[in-house]
Formats: sequence, C-alpha cells, structure tokens
Amino acid sequence: MEQVLTIVCKLNPTHEQAAQIEATLKAFADACNYANQQVKPQITSKTTIQNMVYQDLRSLFGLSANLAVRACARVGANRKTAKQQSKPVKDFKPTSADYDARIFAFREKDWSVSLTLLDSREHIKIDVGNYQRGKLKGKKPTSAQLCKHRDCSYYIHIQVKDEVPEPLKPTNVIGVDFGRRDIAVTSNGDKWDGKQVTDIRDRYSRTRASLQQKATKGTRSTRRRAKQILQRLSGRERRFQQWLNHQISYQIIQQAKSTKAIVAIENLTGIRERTNQQPRNKVERRHSNSWSFYQLRYFLEYKGIKEGVEVVAVPPAYTSQTCHQCLYIGLRSDKRFKCGNCSWHGDADLNGAKMISLLGQSVSLPGGSGYLCCELSTDSSGLLKARCL
Repeated sequence: MEQVLTIVCKLNPTHEQAAQIEATLKAFADACNYANQQVKPQITSKTTIQNMVYQDLRSLFGLSANLAVRACARVGANRKTAKQQSKPVKDFKPTSADYDARIFAFREKDWSVSLTLLDSREHIKIDVGNYQRGKLKGKKPTSAQLCKHRDCSYYIHIQVKDEVPEPLKPTNVIGVDFGRRDIAVTSNGDKWDGKQVTDIRDRYSRTRASLQQKATKGTRSTRRRAKQILQRLSGRERRFQQWLNHQISYQIIQQAKSTKAIVAIENLTGIRERTNQQPRNKVERRHSNSWSFYQLRYFLEYKGIKEGVEVVAVPPAYTSQTCHQCLYIGLRSDKRFKCGNCSWHGDADLNGAKMISLLGQSVSLPGGSGYLCCELSTDSSGLLKARCL
C-alpha cells in the first residue's frame, strides 16, 4: 500500500528566474480563467475541456503543452468540487501551477529542481532540512506544485509516494472527543486543554485590531510601521495551531499503535455551518470559526495510515449526552455529566469519548461492543464512516 505525502521546500531562484516564475504563475492562472469562461459550466471532464481550449491556451498564454494540459485538469477538478458543494468556481489567482513528470524533475545530486517555465527550462536550488532530506532521499517524484506563499516567497510542493505498513489487527478502540475548551479528550483519560490556544487567539485578535486601526488612522510613519508589523505577524497564529495539532495527533496515533487500537473520532462535517445559524456574539462566532477540528482529523488520518492505525469516523449525535455505562440519556451541565438511571457522574467530555469508543467498537471489532450495532461506509474524503442502525 502506498501513501502520497507532500514535501514543501523553499526555492532559491535568481532574480531572472523569479521573474519567469511570476510570469508562469500569471499565465497559468489566466489560462485557467479563460478555460473556465469559454467552456460551459456543466462540463467537468478535463479531457473535454482540453479538446475545446487546448490550442487557445498554447497560443494566447504561451504555455508549454503539459502546462496547458495541467490547466485544463485543474479547471475540471475545481468544477467537480464546486458542484459537490453547490457553489460556483471562483476566479483563479496567480499563486500556484501544477507540474507532472515531463515538466518537473527532482535532482538529489545538487538538491535542486528542474522546472519548465514560460521561456525556458530552469534548474533552481531548494532549501531542505533534515525532514525533507529524509523523505526525498532516493525518491523519484513525478508530480509537484509550484506555489507562491503569503510571504511572497516561492515554494515547490513535491508529491512523494511512500510505502505504508498493513493495518494492525485491533484489539480495542480509543475514542477521541473533539471540543473547543478541551481540544481532544480520549477514552483512556488523556486530555489536551484548549485554554492556551484560546488565549493566544484572543491576544492576536486584539493586536491585529489595534494595528489595523493605526494602519488606517495614524501618521504616515505610524501607518507604515503598523503594516510592517502586521505582515510580520501574519501566519503565526495559524502555525502555532498547526504545530499543536501535529503534537496531539502524533501522541494519539502512537498510543493506538502501542496498544493495537483503532482510533474512533466524531464526524463533525458541517458543524460550523449549523452553529453559525444560531444567534451569537462576535467573540463567540470568532472562537467557533477558528476551531481547527478538521485539521486535527486530517492529521490523525494521514498519521494513522503511515503507522498502520485505522481511523474511523462515527456520528456525533448524542455522544456527549448518552451515558456510556447504561446508554441512557443523562444530564449534561457545562463540563459535568450525570446519569439519572445508573447514577454515573463525571467529566462530560470523557463520557463522550467513551461513547465514541463504543460506537467504534461496534463497527471495528469482532462481535462489536455488545451494546450497539452500526454499518460501515466511506465518505468523500476516503475516511471510514459509521452509521448507527
């Protein structure tokens, strides 16, 4: 079994190469927008789009043959995604371009990449750390994406195929309850407090609001300085949350691997849209919209594949209100839970994690949990999904 990992490396182009990269990204985006405008919206097949606009993309925008093909493929893929979400395709921006084996090559001997740009084929040095060296050593990647990040630097996202072990034969299930106050709580009792994340997000929000006010109403030098600070702070909050989710997912997967367990999580798809319909103040809405549960789920999924640990998503309905001991609906008050049937009481998130574990057992272990019965299917992202019967 193979897993595709994306290795991000920073490019070190010369001034001439940087100008060519910028021109290539702009031409690629213009070609995507042209194809999206000329072809009927209901057509999503990349082959059909290519047959209709391929020659125009080559002549009007100066793209090489494979870049023109990649532009048609991107338009088709974006249309399929937009169709699933019932949304129109947004305009393409000059921030990325797709590459395949004929227009991209990785050179391990001098740690550089060879890219076909508008006017020529260029060899560009890359910055690589120990992690990138370990993943790229001895590999022959055949696809990549040329990107321009928010810091206006250029990066190459290299797709590498990695062999993964066969899934472990499970003997138990670790349930994971996602939340805002506690980022994650496992059925084994492990807990990751979200207070630090909330405090950091609030601090950055206050700092941004103050700097944005100075950037619009201050003196000329104050406005310039405020914009410089805003640019320097850009992305710090996001990177901290990403680092924290990496740490949490790594610890959960390692624990599951050592105990030969399956990881069961909540399927929270669409929860943000549902909660945004409720009347709430501005701060509460910001806290909810900055909750990165999907990123944590994604990290658990790909780390689980890498370590041979299966991750299954179960329905979240009533998991925090049902007693894991007797399966009766109990009373939840803030962080406390009490069952009126069996008198069990304790942490509400821990009770929810144990209920998620029971749901995971019903679909993953021979004989199930002894309490519940569910069937297993696959969602649009490829993750296993359970449905109670």
